[in-house]
Amino acid sequence: MKKLLALIMALALVLGLAACGQPAGNESQAPEGGTSQQPDEPQGEEPQGGATGDFLVGAIYINGQNDTAGYTYQHHKGITAAMEELGLDPATQLLIVDNVPEDLTQVSNAIDQLANQGANIIFGISFGYIDAMAQKAEEYPDIVFCHGTGYLGNETNFVNYFGRIYQARYLTGIAAGLKSLELGNNNLGYVAAYNTEYAETCSGINAFTLGAQSVNPDVVVHVNQIDTWGDETLERQAAEALVDTYDCCVIAQHCDSAQPQLVAADREVFGCGYNSDMTAQAPTAHLTAAIWNWDVFYKTAMETAMSCGAAGDFVGALGTNAYYAGLAEGLVDISPLSENCAENTQAIIDAVRELIVSGDWDVFSGVKLSYDVAEDGTVTINQTEAPLVTNDGTEIVAAGGESVTDSVIKSEMNYNVEGVIAH
Repeated sequence: MKKLLALIMALALVLGLAACGQPAGNESQAPEGGTSQQPDEPQGEEPQGGATGDFLVGAIYINGQNDTAGYTYQHHKGITAAMEELGLDPATQLLIVDNVPEDLTQVSNAIDQLANQGANIIFGISFGYIDAMAQKAEEYPDIVFCHGTGYLGNETNFVNYFGRIYQARYLTGIAAGLKSLELGNNNLGYVAAYNTEYAETCSGINAFTLGAQSVNPDVVVHVNQIDTWGDETLERQAAEALVDTYDCCVIAQHCDSAQPQLVAADREVFGCGYNSDMTAQAPTAHLTAAIWNWDVFYKTAMETAMSCGAAGDFVGALGTNAYYAGLAEGLVDISPLSENCAENTQAIIDAVRELIVSGDWDVFSGVKLSYDVAEDGTVTINQTEAPLVTNDGTEIVAAGGESVTDSVIKSEMNYNVEGVIAH
């Protein structure tokens, strides 16, 4: 059966030959501060996959394509990995405009530039690109548009993509909570781009807190908000304050760079990174990170674009204009645990991961978890019915109730759970 499916997929790619459609040209200037990776002239030999050599991928990055950790780094890693798996050559078939701020004019200019270069699909990775992506999807109906972390889409050539990163956050919270028990310090810190302004950010804070509380019920999570997705100076200052002012022993983060982990190492505390594995940046401090395996989506999107026949058929072929996946699909995960983690961290995380992947339990339900670990390392998960309550005492989910819906987690969650202290 697997061989048959592989043959069918290969046939679909060959029949697709060219992309969903050829984009209309549009003269434009590169956005201020952006750089573009230009495709080389064809050398007469197409990459594996036949007419995949005609397919051009466009990408707009908030930071530099040569970053070594963090948000843009992980997206770039995912795009290139997916291309290579599909027989596409990133050196000649990937067009990049990077260091593009969340400004309508500059994002629009970047899209025009990629369209003029012949991009068949364009990925915009930052939330603030949303309006430009939506407008340009209408202007260029023969190009596929995919917007990361947003919520807009249409029925033809424009989708958004994100995932259940809160599930991975819960697992990192377990690592942080166990470390806090080992250190005898119940103060955890969290550098947050935003908090309740965005469901994306506050759901991450809440999930991390609930994970930590599952192993240490006395944990409190101090949140320092910097009001930007990425500013290395502010990220560093916020992390320093969490250690110096609030005596936090583990620093988690929802921001773009590894600065909070570097601060943790400097202050001789510990940390949980985000986006990519940050152990290399802070080997003495890092426990684990909530990470994105973006190649899971990028491969699906490129594969669909190459086989769907026309850009206007992309959404129908993908089956949704709002791609959303989690641990079960492999889109999100945590990085390998470092040697800095407390005893039994791996065993407990593995048990909870299995529970989430099975679909029998999810993070924001009216059931709280705790754990017993036998001498042989076997973990027993205890499930106790208890309400999900905010830090102002409001009950969100009754004891025993099902987890809040995806729509709430994606766009409507605007509260912090009990145990979160926002500064």
